[in-house]
Parts: sequence; structure tokens; C-alpha cells
Amino acid sequence: MPTPLSFDQLKAQVAAQEIDTVLAVIVDMQGRLMGKRFHARHFVDSAWEETHCCNYLLATDLEMSTPEGFEATSWERGYGDYIMKPDLETLRPVPWLEGTAMVLCDVLDHHTHQPVPHSPRAMLQSQVARLKEMGFDAMMATELEFFLFEKSLTELAEIGYRELKPISGYNEDYNIFQTTKEEHVMRPIRNHLYAAGIPVENTKGEAEAGQEELNIKYGPALDCADYHAIAKHAVKEIAWAQGHAASFLAKWHHERVGSSSHVHMSLWKDGEPAFFDPSDKLGMSALMKAWVAGLLKYTPDLTYFLAPYINSYKRFAKGSFAPTSITWSVDNRTAAYRLCGEGSKAVRIECRVGGSDLNPYLAMAALIAAGIKGIEEGLELAPPATGDMYQGDDLDRVPVRLSDARQALMRSDLLKDAFGEGVVRHYARAAEVEIEEFERVVTDHEIARGFERA
Repeated sequence: MPTPLSFDQLKAQVAAQEIDTVLAVIVDMQGRLMGKRFHARHFVDSAWEETHCCNYLLATDLEMSTPEGFEATSWERGYGDYIMKPDLETLRPVPWLEGTAMVLCDVLDHHTHQPVPHSPRAMLQSQVARLKEMGFDAMMATELEFFLFEKSLTELAEIGYRELKPISGYNEDYNIFQTTKEEHVMRPIRNHLYAAGIPVENTKGEAEAGQEELNIKYGPALDCADYHAIAKHAVKEIAWAQGHAASFLAKWHHERVGSSSHVHMSLWKDGEPAFFDPSDKLGMSALMKAWVAGLLKYTPDLTYFLAPYINSYKRFAKGSFAPTSITWSVDNRTAAYRLCGEGSKAVRIECRVGGSDLNPYLAMAALIAAGIKGIEEGLELAPPATGDMYQGDDLDRVPVRLSDARQALMRSDLLKDAFGEGVVRHYARAAEVEIEEFERVVTDHEIARGFERA
């Protein structure tokens, strides 16, 4: 497996004129890579220590606007700087771009040099540290689902995204013939990411026309989030280079299935799987049962971090493979949480709530916080549900709209304790901004439905 660059290797490649550009990037609230392109010589001479960015990067929306109401920064506060501190352990080549390397940066307060508490990477690091203090390591994996379209992003933007035609014409789930037609995009995605030190396992067709899935090997939680963010960025860039649009929108058409980002998780202790108990019928340790019980109890609290936009909630539909009830099961894809690898050391829990639009750092941080709370409270796990979990009026439901998830977030003592009240208010405001923007706009659906008939 190729390894990320060491700093000494980077310096040698810069001296040999093999690398001339270094991307120094942070991860914003939306999970995107934001930052600067450094001349590689300047980076290895001085910028490797730190650089700066405007603090509005962690108080903006998808449009990069500057909404009012954030406590961390505002026009009144002057939109000052944050420090971008390169994490040299994340140095890696970017094989799909000529002569380019990348490094992820942590975000520090300009005055105190302490981590910015609402920085997504810092939020996950804090929860990983809590587990470390308990003697555990979180091992996680995310599945990246997305759609490929025939036309490019520029072409689709010019026609207002009104003629969206996927790259294939039929459901391509596991279909080798159809995915062969897409190898001009998917093969470089696999190979370039692998060469960048991302442990890619495979790609496959998913359960809709033009839908793809990328799977990356299980790893430590922070590595997993880093891999996810870089891979999502790479998919967009590589598809763009091939003349196609790649979209991670959770639900691009009401008649098509949505795209998810399932999160697999387990705890390890001293190199051994702490979720495994060979004496249990399903192989689940008492620790794992308490963890899963915490996930179930606190799903409403953390749903915003799994579904951050108005569109995210269009996924949650009966018969769509996206869950609607807060249940757990044994290898049953109609539940919010699916037990995988039962009876073996690979036993783990899969969260199926999150969409392809989630920020992996925020999602994992919130899931860890809920799991820890389940352990701390010694929660009892109810028996697994069976059958079709889209049915049953007595089942607890996943929040059905962003406003509901926002309310649960604001009320959450769990997340206030885990992240701090200021961080919860920050992301509650982010949710509110999305709601305000949606409510301001007249949609095509409203016009088509009511223009004549209203």
C-alpha cells in the first residue's frame, strides 16, 4: 500500500522539481476542502509551520455567503483570521493533478493557538481523545455513494440542472457490464486514490441508473474521515476531468433512490476487537450492546450531523433502503442500524441514517458521542427488530425534516456536553440558515403545481 509522503520525501521531490504545488487545506462545515495552493518551495521553506485563512470559512453555507447570527464571527467582529496548522502526518501526493501534493490542516484560534471548537476535524479529534482516555480506539469505515451524469458540471449549470441524464440508463447494482462503460471515470478514481495513500477496496454500481459506490478500508476514525473527505473531492475532480458531473446530493430526483453514506463502527482495545464476545449468540460484547443502545436513544439528537440539508430528508422514504424508523437489526437493510459480521471478530454496527451529503467528521464525532453516552449510562439494548421496519406505527421515527432535527440538536444535553453549548448553537444556526434560504425561494414544483390551478 503506498504511504503518504514524509516531509523529508516532499522536500526531496521539491528539490528534484517533481512537485511544484502543495495544497494546504482545511475541512469546512460542509465537509469540503478549502485552502491555498502553495508554491512547493515556499511551503517546504516556511509555510509548513502555519498559514492563515479567513474565519468565515467555518461560518458560511454552500453558497459561501456570510449569514448573520453566528457567534464565532460576523461583520461586527470583523471576520478575522484562523491559523491553518498543517498536519504533516497527512501529507500525500495528488496523482490526478500534475506535480501536486496535499496536506490537511487543523484550524487554530489566531490569538490562543488552541483548536477552534466548531472545526469539524477538531470535533472528531475531541471524541477520539475521549475514547482514548477510556482505553479504546474507534475503527470506522464510510461508504461513498454518488451519481455520475453524462454532461459536465458546467453544461448542467448552464441549463439550470433541468436535463439531468445519468451516465447509464438502468439500475446498475453490481452490474459488471454497465460499470465497464464507466471505467474511464471509475478506474482512475480507484488508482489515483490508492496511489495517494487512500486504502481503496473497490467500486461498484449501486441500486440506480448512474449510481456508484466507493469503498475504503476500515481504519482509525480520524483516518477514515480524512480518507472520506479527500476521496469525495477526488471523485468530483476526476469526473470533471473526464467531462462528467459527479454529485453527492442526497436525493436528486423524487423518482430515483437517494445516495447514502453508511458508517460502520467498532471499538478496539489493545489491538483486539472490544465489540466481540464469542460467548454471545450474536458475538456482541456488553460494551457493544451499550454502545448501540446509545446510538438508538440519541439518534434524534445527532440526525442533523447525518442529514444537514433540506434535501437530505427526501431520502427517508418507504422501500428506498434509507431508514425511517430508529431500530436495529441483524443484517436487515430496512433498519437504521444493521449488525454486520455477527458471530465473528468482524462484528460491527452500521449506521444507515446518513446521506452522501454528510460531513464525515461531524457524523463520526456525533456517533461516537452517542456511543460513549450509552456506555456511561449503562444502557440496555432491546432485542433486534425483525421484518420490514418501514411498517409499524409503534416504532420511533427518524426526524422527517431539517427543522425537527435542528430542534433535537438544540435540546441535546448529550451534544452540549460532548462539544460545548457554543458549538451546538453554531451548528443549529447553520441548520437555520439552510431553512431560511429554502423558505425564501419559490420552487419549480410550486409553479408547476399552482400556476394555473391555484
